[in-house]
Amino acid sequence: ALGGQPSLGKTACILTGASRGFGRSLALLLAPWLEAGSVLILVARSREALAELEDELQCRFPGLKVSSVPADLSTEDGLQVVLRGVQDKLPGAEDLERLLIINNAGSLGDLSKSFVDFTSPAEVNSYFAFNVTSALCLTSSILNAVPEHPGLCKTVVNISSLCALKPFKSWTLYCTGKASRDMMFQVLALEKPDVRVVNYAPGPLDTEMQQLARTKSGDPEVRQQFLNMKYSGQLLDCRVSAQKLVNLLLEDTFHSGAHIDFYEI
Repeated sequence: ALGGQPSLGKTACILTGASRGFGRSLALLLAPWLEAGSVLILVARSREALAELEDELQCRFPGLKVSSVPADLSTEDGLQVVLRGVQDKLPGAEDLERLLIINNAGSLGDLSKSFVDFTSPAEVNSYFAFNVTSALCLTSSILNAVPEHPGLCKTVVNISSLCALKPFKSWTLYCTGKASRDMMFQVLALEKPDVRVVNYAPGPLDTEMQQLARTKSGDPEVRQQFLNMKYSGQLLDCRVSAQKLVNLLLEDTFHSGAHIDFYEI
């Protein structure tokens, strides 16, 4: 561990949406706190971006076993690919000190549509398959796959949003998905006191998603709001927000199931 700081110990970490934006920053900031022999499993759709990140991590942190699993979590097949990848890569559970599952993958949905434009169940179901179902099934399957043993800390992180708590016009799918995920993980926290659960809202990040928000949102007021944030310098660098999450995990004092916003800590 760095300069006597606590580390996260020998960890198996699974991170979805790892290839860009917040997920990529988080992978690079988490890695120094994982002890030698830890396993970091990166999941995303883009094979190339994952390979690039894997190389960078392997080069900077040679004691870390990094593996990429390119998969589309919105499909049943993609989910199975990830689960097989995780089971293949998990180290011998006996000396594992921490299991860390970070559900970061997500999408905005069609922001040009208002509530009454969502008339196609197929479109809505495909959105929720990726943004809600996959987070539930992946998390539950990984928790089931790792054998219990004394001293194993299990932590589940959901990358949440202000949208889990507050409605925004033309963001029907995104707000609903984020609210569902928060509640889902609150139930996990209640059912499993031995699992530490946190819903972390990273704040408004300067990413491609934000660019879509300020250009594609159907509601002009919402578009303007996001434009103002960009041009008045209110958007956060992913690294700044990811570092706050890393600190939260190292301190490990949060109330399990809590929704914690970047601006609260």
